[in-house]
Amino acid sequence: MLFGKKKEKTNQKPFSYDTARQKPVLRCSICNGEQVAGLKDRSTGAFEEIMLIRNEKDLETFQAMVQTKDIPREY
Repeated sequence: MLFGKKKEKTNQKPFSYDTARQKPVLRCSICNGEQVAGLKDRSTGAFEEIMLIRNEKDLETFQAMVQTKDIPREY
């Protein structure tokens, strides 16, 4: 089968990152509403993209990966 249905990833492992140096952030676009989840460096402000948030399930997946419910939004 060449074009099969993608399997759902149910076992998301926690994402390891340095909590003292980085924090999870949602970067949101004012124009089109696009949301990108990633990690922001606390000292330099550099943003590292992790995943695109298309729906509520993607947001819950990212929250499970970083093990937190409160993720600030940046516009």
